[in-house]
Amino acid sequence: MLYLGIDQHSKQITIALLDEEGNVEQRRQVSTRPEKTREFLQGLQKRGPYMALLEVCGFNDWLIKMLKECGCREIVLIHPERPSKKKTDRRDAYKLAEMLWLNRGRLKDGKKPKGLRRVHIPTKEQQQDRQLTSLRQRLGRQHTRVINRIKRILHRHNRMWECPTKTFQTKAVRKWLADIDLPPIDRLELDSLIAQWDLLDQQLQEVNENITARVTSADVDAPSQILRHVPGLSDFGALAVASRIGDIERFPHARSLPNYFGLTPGCRNSGNATDRLGSITKEGSQIVRFLLGQAVLHVLKRDPDMRRWYRRIRVRRGSKIARVAVMRRLCTIIWHMLKYKEPYYPGGPPRLRNKTQVLGSGSAKGTLKEELAGV
Repeated sequence: MLYLGIDQHSKQITIALLDEEGNVEQRRQVSTRPEKTREFLQGLQKRGPYMALLEVCGFNDWLIKMLKECGCREIVLIHPERPSKKKTDRRDAYKLAEMLWLNRGRLKDGKKPKGLRRVHIPTKEQQQDRQLTSLRQRLGRQHTRVINRIKRILHRHNRMWECPTKTFQTKAVRKWLADIDLPPIDRLELDSLIAQWDLLDQQLQEVNENITARVTSADVDAPSQILRHVPGLSDFGALAVASRIGDIERFPHARSLPNYFGLTPGCRNSGNATDRLGSITKEGSQIVRFLLGQAVLHVLKRDPDMRRWYRRIRVRRGSKIARVAVMRRLCTIIWHMLKYKEPYYPGGPPRLRNKTQVLGSGSAKGTLKEELAGV
């Protein structure tokens, strides 16, 4: 078995190749032109089986696909470490190959590699879902930005009092904006913004239709179909969260999922100090944290048990910390929903509620509630 470490850049990749004894067999740069990269990988395939390790970046997709086509036994994708002051591409490639060689036994046995923050490689369908939901989020932000710029022009001339309706995004407001009298430069900017507004409305409608079609065409037990039961998660939210979770079996415990999305508090414990808990880590997907934060408002309206739990925390710690606590608890509920393929139930799944009633003791109830909350 050969062990390949790849330091990827836009115009070239730097590789380090180690043999079974950990000796360097090859160190070189390869052009990222498709024919050059494929020629190198096909030549490597003829030399025997090999594994590859590379760091995640924004343009890994084509290289991962080519590695699979050229017979790579296993591809290990990891998060990059903190940059060193003694950094070269040759050193980085050799370090990656060495880490792969050190974990060769665990990888062959199907175990988790040590000292590596491995990244889950999504399937083709999950990658498309992620791309589609990211596009929807970007278009939504641009849409909001354009409307705010239109309002800024109106506030500059104190013309918002003339708005025909209380809600801004209406046909009457569009007609009023087209006829409103403004200075020439402001009129020119407003016409440009109105054109962008119309274009973004059309693009959002098209993307939303694609998202709805992908969700409704999935199986009943598909993660996106199950997550539609969560209050506040529409087709867009359900598809975005489901595509970033992937296979729920890779999360062994309910508390693993909120930790994956950065909803657990960080800590700096050293020596005798063991209670230095800080703010949440904010690791993982930012769009999932945003969607869970939006869903909290709907969950608190529809789930009386969650609302009572939220109010107790709000009295002690404040509303912001209480909302984050609800996000974390909601994330553990999502784990139970996907693990056991059940919809959202106010007060927790019936599976846990029935177990609580059978046990009957107050301590058992507290334990089950903590299990549901991932505490």
